[in-house]
Amino acid sequence: MTEPTRTEPQGFEPFERATLPRSSAKNDPTQQPGWERSTLEKLAFASLREQQAARRWKTFVRLSWLAFFIFLVWLAVSRGTPTTAKTTAHTAVVEIKGEIANGADASAEFVVAAMKTAFEDEGAKGVVLLINSPGGSPVQAGIINDEIRRLRAKHNKPVYAVVEETCASAAYYIAAATDKVFVDKASIVGSIGVLMDGFGFTGLMEKVGVERRLLTAGENKGFLDPFSPMSDAQRAHAQQMLEQIHTQFIDVVKKGRGDRLKTGTPGLFSGLFWSGQQAVELGLADQFGNVDFVAREVIKAEEVIDYTRRDNVAEKLAKKFGAALGDASVRAMRSAPALR
Repeated sequence: MTEPTRTEPQGFEPFERATLPRSSAKNDPTQQPGWERSTLEKLAFASLREQQAARRWKTFVRLSWLAFFIFLVWLAVSRGTPTTAKTTAHTAVVEIKGEIANGADASAEFVVAAMKTAFEDEGAKGVVLLINSPGGSPVQAGIINDEIRRLRAKHNKPVYAVVEETCASAAYYIAAATDKVFVDKASIVGSIGVLMDGFGFTGLMEKVGVERRLLTAGENKGFLDPFSPMSDAQRAHAQQMLEQIHTQFIDVVKKGRGDRLKTGTPGLFSGLFWSGQQAVELGLADQFGNVDFVAREVIKAEEVIDYTRRDNVAEKLAKKFGAALGDASVRAMRSAPALR
């Protein structure tokens, strides 16, 4: 029996014969001796470079935050006190601008601190309150009014109010405590009254079919809620409180202005406001003049130094994430008496 002849398919070579070309073997890194070690070293160096870059970036970020923090501290210290205060003869100015409210630039905290610094400076021959405010909190105005009287008696220095655009309501509550009030002929002065404002949405809610579900302990706890009806008794209670604060306001003005005030003028304490010229005629103001006039002609110290303390960047950032946020939320939901 004849053994069959072994044949191979044309175009193919046996596996044993398939070898890489010599040139390819030389270029293949896996065919080189020690290629595993070389590859591991390259990976290790690459990882090390990435770690070094990450550490440098973290260090840069930390140093940047540290520099920013130091800058904020410097702002807080440098702006907390007047930068030009000195003991040579000068007129001290404290600005009361904008709404008089807790946390504002014209808060009792800032104004009183500035006034104390001004009164305690031996070089300050007199203090000027530069007022441009529509009013605000009767509490903040009352604190400032009391401190004006106390500091003036303690240091025996004159204090004057100079009105630029507006000195209304709580701002005039403050001005009434000064020795004299200087205005421009076109200034707005007065508004001796109290208000409590808000909105009521009960009718609208009934029309759209919305029910207010307010749970309280105490029948009058939510009487200022804008989505709940207000009873006549609640309205009378609020009005009585406003009348009491209004009486306090009138007493402060009469005490401060004394015989200069034309108390028989109709509407003087009704919340009306007048021009600077009318204010002088009614005894709400004394004469015309600005800061330079008072410094030169009244205090006799022409150099003017600003002692105003304002909310700096550091304090604003702190308040942005602190108690001011909660306070703003409460004020947005509740009304409070305001001298405006």
